[in-house]
Amino acid sequence: MEFKAKLRHLKISSRKVRLVIDSIRGNSVIEARGKLPFLGKRAAEPILKLLESAIANTKNNYEHLGIDVKEDNLYIKEITANDGPTLKRWKPRAFGRATPILKRTSHINLILAERKPSKVKKTKQAKPEIKIVKDLKEPIKEKIKEDKDIKESKPQELADDKKAKGRFNRLTNFIRKTGTK
Repeated sequence: MEFKAKLRHLKISSRKVRLVIDSIRGNSVIEARGKLPFLGKRAAEPILKLLESAIANTKNNYEHLGIDVKEDNLYIKEITANDGPTLKRWKPRAFGRATPILKRTSHINLILAERKPSKVKKTKQAKPEIKIVKDLKEPIKEKIKEDKDIKESKPQELADDKKAKGRFNRLTNFIRKTGTK
């Protein structure tokens, strides 16, 4: 299974970023995490953050499917740095001239994969909890008795009186919430 993460509009040229990503391509996640802080390049820090984000994506996005992904099993399958939009600026020069300055950006795509496919755990669906209230106070017991009287009466009779209809709805909702009969 593959896990993806993207970093867009990084304000470092893609040529400089490629120097860093070439050194970690194909490595395991643990090796890459160990190498990046010691490379001495400015692009190493955002790539380390991207790697951490990809690891977090594996845990967060696939946990509900019952897939347990371990960091020991992950490696960097593919990592690319492409050109992003270039910001064009001008710098004043001698004799009233101006020269262009190109501030380049890059987009980085990271794909992690598993060395050995992880097993899918079969999870049981949680059943809704039903709370049974044993000791009810007197006012609540009275409401339940009144509700039984209202249930036994015909809904057409209640439709005439708007207050009775609203009261009927409130009491039925109360009974549903408390789980009492």
